[in-house]
Amino acid sequence: MNSQMQGDYNSIFKGSGLEYDDVRSYQYGDDVRAIDWNVTAKGHGTFIKTFKEEKEQNVFFILDVSASQEIGTKGKQKIDIGKEICALLAMSAIKEGSQSGLICFSDEKEKYIKPGKGIKQSYQIVSNIFDLVPSSKGTNLAKAFRYTLNLLKRKSIIVLVSDFIDENYEHDLKGLAKSHDLVVIHLSDVRETKFPRLGIIPLEDKESNKTLWMNTSSAGFRKMVDNTYKNNQSKLETLCLRNGANYLNVSTDEDYVPKLIKMFRVRNKMRKSG
Repeated sequence: MNSQMQGDYNSIFKGSGLEYDDVRSYQYGDDVRAIDWNVTAKGHGTFIKTFKEEKEQNVFFILDVSASQEIGTKGKQKIDIGKEICALLAMSAIKEGSQSGLICFSDEKEKYIKPGKGIKQSYQIVSNIFDLVPSSKGTNLAKAFRYTLNLLKRKSIIVLVSDFIDENYEHDLKGLAKSHDLVVIHLSDVRETKFPRLGIIPLEDKESNKTLWMNTSSAGFRKMVDNTYKNNQSKLETLCLRNGANYLNVSTDEDYVPKLIKMFRVRNKMRKSG
């Protein structure tokens, strides 16, 4: 984090510093750069802008730890990448003085860490992320989103990390985006779109433990796999765009750091431009 993120991540999780509050009459010694010329032009005297300090940000991480995440090479599965990203960004947020919290979910709440500050909080988040052994293999995104909405009363930056292999979560995702500043990180693996031609083989659903025999060499199977992933990705990206959430797709076979830096640079520019 210190070597690759320093500078690039400056003030990502902080407020913009000062927030416009009101105007008051100009007094001797006031900074002329703070004069509100629009109000002054009305002819009732000279007025300056007053500001108030923005409060620290509350950063909350939602990490999908369901069994569908266990795809990829050893040490580079979707679950591994998701854990790394959450740990990295949590440490970055805490280093900048933000309060950070975490919820890990499958189709149940697997772990909840109340938002807090300081180095002890970062150690707690990181250790819990990597030590966690989920009790369930299923996925229920809608349930996790509703839980988060009921839990967080203060507007927060929410970083959501999942492969989004689930259904009927769109309404609750919209609710998160409406109530909070939402960042969606969509994890994927090349095997989800470029399945090897292995003929007729048994395929196991990790979440249900059911086994299906499929002809992986058939054109129909390969088209179905490819179209399913592309359609899901396109729908999710469009959903995020329409509801003001940031969207980023991260594959297990790529270096995710440049992508994260680019996304947060765009976020900062958008925030500064209002």
